[in-house]
Amino acid sequence: MTKPTAEVRDRVLSLPPAELPAYVYDLAALRAHAATVREALPERVELYYAAKANPEPEILAALGPFVDGYEVASGGELAHVAKSVPGRPLAFGGPGKTPDEITVALEQGVERFHVESGHELRMLAELARRVAPGRRVAVLPRVNLPVADGSLANSSLAMGGRPTPFGMDPARVEPVIRQLADGAFPELELRGVHAHLASGLEAAEQVAVAESVVSWATDLGVRLGEVTVGGGMHVDYGDPERRFDWAAYGTGLARLIERHPRLTLRIEPGRALTAYCGWYATEVLDVKHSHGEEFAVVRGGTHHLRTPATKGHDQPCSVLPVDAWPHPWPRPAAEGERITLAGQLCTPKDVLARRVPAAGLRAGDRVAFALAGAYAWNISHHDFLMHPRPGFHFLDADADTETTV
Repeated sequence: MTKPTAEVRDRVLSLPPAELPAYVYDLAALRAHAATVREALPERVELYYAAKANPEPEILAALGPFVDGYEVASGGELAHVAKSVPGRPLAFGGPGKTPDEITVALEQGVERFHVESGHELRMLAELARRVAPGRRVAVLPRVNLPVADGSLANSSLAMGGRPTPFGMDPARVEPVIRQLADGAFPELELRGVHAHLASGLEAAEQVAVAESVVSWATDLGVRLGEVTVGGGMHVDYGDPERRFDWAAYGTGLARLIERHPRLTLRIEPGRALTAYCGWYATEVLDVKHSHGEEFAVVRGGTHHLRTPATKGHDQPCSVLPVDAWPHPWPRPAAEGERITLAGQLCTPKDVLARRVPAAGLRAGDRVAFALAGAYAWNISHHDFLMHPRPGFHFLDADADTETTV
């Protein structure tokens, strides 16, 4: 079980049932975590936040003092982030960029583009000639680099090192890099290379991946100013108190950049920055028995918090007992020690956590699901069955304020 902070607990218990489910974010905790991450990184390692993990404006703003910029992966994200944190550097990544998206990005002065293919490069060059004449646009070709040392073996999600729609094979990207270096595209400036190969890696594996990417890039014989090695730092939903070892990662990156004094490294974490600051809070509606097991049905479900269904894990949670029972009918209660928590959807896949140790759980009790600060609401199928949407509460003990939307 994972307990929310005192501020989050109080807020969850204060909400009337009609205002549940709700997302509750602890912005002070987010800033403290981001400061720890920033402190662990060497000076020549830039930190960009991958906005896809959680693009809520309050989250983007809270991270502002600790990040060097934001990575966006669509025209929609670009417009949203530019509005939420105006004036901050942006990197535009992701496959399948459309001409309209690139045009808008050029008009808004996006700092750098992660180029996914030769076609995208040629399209960017022509649009830059039309839209941004006289300005050289920074480009980082994305490489899908095989890694032979096994450092990707434990990844939870692979975007490289195997056949994927992301980036270019080394044999295809090398001539692109040389063309850029030789000035074949005068509208574009070769700034460096980009590689985001996998998610769910521990610190030692992340360092090994960074070393592989930097070694490959520096062996090209082309002077590069930057190498972006992506994000994908491990978040352990089975042991939510355990954090990615940022100190060890920073030490490993420090050794790497010492060997390459002219090179700037960039990382682009998302989940590992924001997951810990968010809770999905809800209420138990019913407790029932089925073929020897007990189930608690809660308000909401995986249409609000999709990650346990997509990743196949049990979302860590904490039960917050509520003594009051305002109804004249009997209050359902669990009889056993372990209860599976399911949502309101008409599908057996709507399960948030299996066999949770929650003896005595009753209808009317609250449940706060932890690690809901990333890839939660923004990736969920909101409108299935047309249940009400959750509320959003942003708690900020440092500023003595609270925002509800």
